[in-house]
Amino acid sequence: MDWIKGIQRAIDYIEANITGDIDFEEAAKRAYSSSFHFQRVFSIMCGFTLGDYIRMRRLSLAADDLIRGDEKVIDVALKYGYETPEGFTRAFTRFHGVTPTDAKNGGTVKSFSKLSVKLILTGGNTMDYRIEKPGEIKVICKRSRVHKPETGAGTPDITGFWAQCGADGTIPKLIGYIPEEPRLKGLLGICFSLETDGAMFPYGIGVEYSGEMTDDPDLEVITLPEYTYAVFPFRGKMPETFIETYRKIVGEFFPTNDRYMYAGGIELEVYPSDDTSDPNYYGEIWIAVNEV
Repeated sequence: MDWIKGIQRAIDYIEANITGDIDFEEAAKRAYSSSFHFQRVFSIMCGFTLGDYIRMRRLSLAADDLIRGDEKVIDVALKYGYETPEGFTRAFTRFHGVTPTDAKNGGTVKSFSKLSVKLILTGGNTMDYRIEKPGEIKVICKRSRVHKPETGAGTPDITGFWAQCGADGTIPKLIGYIPEEPRLKGLLGICFSLETDGAMFPYGIGVEYSGEMTDDPDLEVITLPEYTYAVFPFRGKMPETFIETYRKIVGEFFPTNDRYMYAGGIELEVYPSDDTSDPNYYGEIWIAVNEV
């Protein structure tokens, strides 16, 4: 229940600062989450990004100001964060279908209302998960800065990074470093969510590390701190089964679970096979959690 209250607190913070600077980190803190997880959860649950929500709210309020008051277009533009009237007019016209001047003269505009979080009775579904406490884990991986995923699916640059690592021989090379009895059984997609920088964060493709010496400059050995993980298996056609599982994690498991909450830091995608065309594909999502 605190998680749900936290989402509302974050929205209230955004609304209170809608005409000023909005600190995504501060909004996330009010939702008891990291910026990475808050923005990802927000996008999955709402169907649009946090940035899109702020933009649409500002344009909706700007139209209301133009219709109800005597403010000049340039003053309204500056009020809602646009540096020039031209930039404001372009954004306003794309959203409303009319120019700011048309709106002042009685044109039809769109209204985009404030979000309000309500607890409704949903779910009633079973969801498999287990808790793992593997201690520190050494991985070897190749990293790239990518855009934050807005759904459970990867972004084009994440998909492209996987394709690149497959084509340039990185993935076969990584497989050679898997220990005989790994705790993470397969290739890993590693989200380093605490290192988020704006819309970007580091994403690694790797494996659990056997300790074998390496001098490859493209690969790095990283020790993942000791975390408790909630592990969610998924099975079915890819990427649909991955997306659906992730939506259930953020939309059903965490909002209704009073024992575990996001820890931030690390999120792992475990892919035991590279045959994602298998209609019965199996994989796992490992999310670092704190026990409440």
